[in-house]
Amino acid sequence: MAVIKVPTNFNIDVEFEIPEFYRRLISLLIDVLIEYFYLRIAGEIYKDIVYNSSGGTDSGYNMQAIGLLLFLPILLYHVVLEITMNGQSIGKKLMGIRVVNENGGRPGFSQFIIRWLLRVSDVWIALLLIILIATPGFGNDLETTFVILAALAFLITDIVLVVSSQKGQRIGDILAKTILIRINTRSNIEETVFQEVADNYKPSFPQIMLLSDKDINAIKSIWETSRRKGDTNMAEAAASKIKAHLKIESVLPALDFLEILLKDYNYLSVK
Repeated sequence: MAVIKVPTNFNIDVEFEIPEFYRRLISLLIDVLIEYFYLRIAGEIYKDIVYNSSGGTDSGYNMQAIGLLLFLPILLYHVVLEITMNGQSIGKKLMGIRVVNENGGRPGFSQFIIRWLLRVSDVWIALLLIILIATPGFGNDLETTFVILAALAFLITDIVLVVSSQKGQRIGDILAKTILIRINTRSNIEETVFQEVADNYKPSFPQIMLLSDKDINAIKSIWETSRRKGDTNMAEAAASKIKAHLKIESVLPALDFLEILLKDYNYLSVK
């Protein structure tokens, strides 16, 4: 499994596991399958509406609007799920992979949008599915043959980029500065640190709010990597730099210190 090292503001390289190609492919196939079944259902709904419509010019415009609304979930599938599910679609969640920014933190809204706008191969696959469902004689004419070849060409282009790039990025990831990483579902930081804290929780180190979001993402990554690898040296190096920068005195073990910092930030950032 490929591993990349990402430098942090604390001069410590954090390792991230790049998912194997088959995981990405299966994730895509799962998402495409979900989109396919949705299109089948949406197609039947559309046919039923057309059958019961009264006809006329206005009705024709209404049908176009309804068709667009029914297709909208396909266009927005990835961007909406990745924003609301912390960098995952249903396929990615099942395959244990996630979109993060190049510092290992949660991508910004604009990064998700850029990534979505450049999902060229997915758009062509969606068009291929629509033609597959709507055209009984699929593949028997020049237009459908062109769509098939175009979809395959864009898909192959994305595959070549993923396989050949050092970080497994396709064009949307490169421009959005995001990467796909494997996640450890049993020790997912989102489930262990970023959770609801009691209203009477008392932060130990309010100085944490002086750090930037990029610093917090770095602390998250270092804490998670240190726990996973059992590398206390990495955690101790980061804890030492943070204490010096924020003028904090603490005798807590490094991992515990970083965990409390993250909890403090989680509490203070929403108060």
